Amino acid sequence: MHKWPKKRTQYPLISLVFFIFIVFSILYNEINIQEIHSKHTTHHGDDSSSLAKEQDDPLFQSTHTVNFTLPRKPPVPLDKSSACQSTVKYSGKRAEWGSFKPEAGGRREMPEKCDYFSGEWVYDNSSHPLYKESECPYMSDQLACHKHGRQDLEYQYWRWQPHNCNLKRWNVTEMWEKLRGKRLMFVGDSLNRGQWISMVCLMQSVIPADKKFMTPQAHLSIFRAEEYNASIEFLWAPLLVESNSDDPVDHRLSERILRPDSLLRHSSEWMHADILIFNSYLWWRQGPVKLLWSSEENGVCEEIDGVGGMELAMEAWANWVDSNVDPAKKVFFVTMSPTHFTKGEWEPGSEGNCYNEKLPISGTYWGIDSDLPTMQMVERTLARLGSKVNVLNITQLSEYRKDGHPSIYRKFWEALTPERLADPASYSDCIHWCLPGVPDVWNELLFQFL
Repeated sequence: MHKWPKKRTQYPLISLVFFIFIVFSILYNEINIQEIHSKHTTHHGDDSSSLAKEQDDPLFQSTHTVNFTLPRKPPVPLDKSSACQSTVKYSGKRAEWGSFKPEAGGRREMPEKCDYFSGEWVYDNSSHPLYKESECPYMSDQLACHKHGRQDLEYQYWRWQPHNCNLKRWNVTEMWEKLRGKRLMFVGDSLNRGQWISMVCLMQSVIPADKKFMTPQAHLSIFRAEEYNASIEFLWAPLLVESNSDDPVDHRLSERILRPDSLLRHSSEWMHADILIFNSYLWWRQGPVKLLWSSEENGVCEEIDGVGGMELAMEAWANWVDSNVDPAKKVFFVTMSPTHFTKGEWEPGSEGNCYNEKLPISGTYWGIDSDLPTMQMVERTLARLGSKVNVLNITQLSEYRKDGHPSIYRKFWEALTPERLADPASYSDCIHWCLPGVPDVWNELLFQFL
């Protein structure tokens, strides 16, 4: 241990003590500054109580010249257990998206010389169906109508014929070449899933068994053709934005809750695709929905009607398209798929629905379930995007096909009571479409425009 000389020091003892105090204060200051800096740059130590103590410390205040604000906690992801703490009427709030910059020339609704969406259904049992139900190993039991008892197969033999031109003849090899090295992704609800299954059934037959793979997942299902380095995928996103109905299996909920300003759950998946086919309509026809904004911290929801909710979701989706789509990425939006629940619309005075219907509707027809205000809202939204989005206008051509639904000829997941079984119309599915059938034509149109 070092001993101080006993001779009188040059400075008074009090000066030495003061010097040591100054050095100690500087070192203490520096250590605290480094600790605070470490917490901020590594994003550790997020405990709000300890941070509040630091901010109250005079040392903290004296060494920081800027105000530090706690970042807002990310909202809890919505799932089937999500619930509103309370509900109020819609306030009129809208998300603050960037301004749209429509391209010159406006939206293109496909080809320039012919309206492929105006035409008629022609019976053609020589070229249709384009595949056999029993030969598609990826067929869904909800859409396999012949397998589940439907004996009249005429619904498979109708071909769409535009009035003033012809559709390009389906060529599966050419379609695969269009997809070589690419990801084709359908995004939406069960109707878009039906179109995805249709596309897989149209495409899978030319791929050797050891070169094709199906990887069904909870959120994203993928069919992959190895030799083309290509995939045909389906992403479950029935409301486009994040919602409590995003489980592709368990989504039968009494209350629909969505975040109209949040797409990330779905867009983080679809952003990597090269060709995107979106749809959204059916789920907005089931009554009011609840809005839970990302900034809402107390669980207060706002209630809005279905069309209004869909408009907010479409705005969020359109903002993503406007901000992220470049010429290398093709985006399609499929218009509403019609339902046929009211036979009196196409046969006045009759009761019933699509059950036991075997022929398309002839002449001009537009069903009441195809809501014109909704279509007009979608039209306005798409118009703002210019040529960044192509429209598959399948509504009118599908309106004629009252015969194309599964009705009772599908697998039902819930048990049917004897009373319902005695009344087939009471449980008929007049929403989805048998395969082979109408969705194949939607994909023929897609082939035309790629």
